[in-house]
Amino acid sequence: MSRAQAESVIKNIIREVAQRCAEKGHNVSETLVAFMVKAVVLDPRNQFNVDRTLTNNDVMKLIELCVDRLVDERSPALDTIKMQVYFDMNYTSRREILEEHQRMLPSRLLAVGREITDSRARSREELETLYRKIVQYMVLRSGVGSPTDVNTVREVTAALQSVFPQTELGTFMSLIKKDKEQQLNELSMIVLGIRLFNKSIGKGGEGIDDLPAVLSEVISATRSHMESEVKATRSLAAQYTALLEWLYDPEVGPSDFFIPQHLLSQALCNVRQHEALLNIVLADVALCSKQLDSLQTELQKHMKELRDIVQYKRIIPTAQVFPYFTTLAKLWAGLQNEMVLLSVFGKLVENLRTFLAAQGRLVPRDQFEVLLEDLVVKSDEQRMKDSSENRINPLEFEGQEWLFPETTANFDQLPLQFKGMCGYTLADKRGFLLPGNPSIGVLKHREKYYIFSSKEAAREFSSSPDEYIAQVAEVARQSPELIHLLELHQQFASVTPYPEVQVGERLLVKPIIKSDSTTQTDTHLVETNILKSYEWNEWELRRKAIKLANLRKKVTHSMQTDLSHMRRDNVTQTYPPKDVACQSKTDDGTNVPKPEVYLAGLRGEESNTKQMVKVNLTRAVDES
Repeated sequence: MSRAQAESVIKNIIREVAQRCAEKGHNVSETLVAFMVKAVVLDPRNQFNVDRTLTNNDVMKLIELCVDRLVDERSPALDTIKMQVYFDMNYTSRREILEEHQRMLPSRLLAVGREITDSRARSREELETLYRKIVQYMVLRSGVGSPTDVNTVREVTAALQSVFPQTELGTFMSLIKKDKEQQLNELSMIVLGIRLFNKSIGKGGEGIDDLPAVLSEVISATRSHMESEVKATRSLAAQYTALLEWLYDPEVGPSDFFIPQHLLSQALCNVRQHEALLNIVLADVALCSKQLDSLQTELQKHMKELRDIVQYKRIIPTAQVFPYFTTLAKLWAGLQNEMVLLSVFGKLVENLRTFLAAQGRLVPRDQFEVLLEDLVVKSDEQRMKDSSENRINPLEFEGQEWLFPETTANFDQLPLQFKGMCGYTLADKRGFLLPGNPSIGVLKHREKYYIFSSKEAAREFSSSPDEYIAQVAEVARQSPELIHLLELHQQFASVTPYPEVQVGERLLVKPIIKSDSTTQTDTHLVETNILKSYEWNEWELRRKAIKLANLRKKVTHSMQTDLSHMRRDNVTQTYPPKDVACQSKTDDGTNVPKPEVYLAGLRGEESNTKQMVKVNLTRAVDES
């Protein structure tokens, strides 16, 4: 059978189990069914051999066993498994919860945002309508106030007009859709910052609650409620523990009790699991309290700085105050996130209480009190206090390592096995959860740490630890709710996730006994000492020697004048002018002789005849 066929078959099994449970009036998730399938296969009492191929009869038997377990309303173990599956599917880290909230937030503004970014307003009425939609977007985006409140809308409009007047709509319309969305988000933060600042100075803040004070009250109430619930759960666990100790006592315990011991052990496991999950959520609530103090301090600090900037000033540069408004909005969003976290945690704790129904019906409350009248009910703290003096003597146990608070650093942070429960009692009493006491001594075995409820239990466990560890694993196979509670996942790592469970070939996959591994040896085991000036080449050494020898003959000259004393060094370099000439043509010309002609005899004697003499004195052209 191929992998795809195997996955199809196992999904059909899960679907068949879920359908049969629904027919009997029990709606179960596929995750719960998958967990139950693995739990039934792990239980050795069901005789499912992981080394042989499943037949059709085996498949039908598997389905029937899973359905019987899933519809058993009197089983505290089933409630514990449901509690574990619910918590695993719904509890996440702070970061993941807030990321999911941030992903859901834009979907609420999608319709309004699309109307704004896709608008093609041209007329005055259309632009006014668009501006009103932007104001509505500012209110919804901030989560402060209602868009139907007239006073809130008026205040937001005034704040928006101070940073984004209606005359800027033309520029806004020319932007692309992505830039429009970015500008809307930036404007919403600035407008919220302005409103918060106005509230702090008593000039506005319509519809803005005192969120830090409200958050402080919610945290206080939530923490008080959870602590009281943890206290009640611990008290109930102490009562179940006292009852089981009485039943397991061979001297005073009854030989026949109207409630089977394994059901009481399942009820104790249910209560212990509820306590463990409550402590996880309570730690998150404490973290919310610390985060509130930090955000409140930052908010007050930035408010004071902003008041100092705008005090007694009429005109303030936007580049100076806008970052403060944005920071105020981010801090306020942080406070809103804490409120979201508290809401999630409160709902989670409320839903966890529904998984205590089976153990509550197991023993009526009035009958339970009658059974406890003659018993001594001790809390976990009292048990540790009573057994702290009865400590282990390490000298009695050769070849074993024991740790104690006064000889071990970070003793409180040791990763204890079985979630701090006594391993001997788990194996000997078949799943009885009895807290161990680290003060008695912590056994270090195969790099793992085990604690015990008494000195006798520690002595018995240390005599053959591997055998008792295997017995605890066998108990967990029969009671799968212990796997998650005691954090035994590594011992059951051979079980594959349900899509990989192959029906028709192999039900489970064996542990991988081969793996690729690499090792690396350090090149220098001793600290390196590299001399940068070292040279192995003798010719290079000779060159350096000649250079040093030449340097000895050099002299450095310097001088200083009164004007340059204690002044900055200035260096200027000039180049002397260079006479350069070039000739591209030749000038040449000719000169014609000037004519010089004289006439003589035109004036003088008076006579009837005149005798004129003409004299030409013009020089010849070729005369040099």
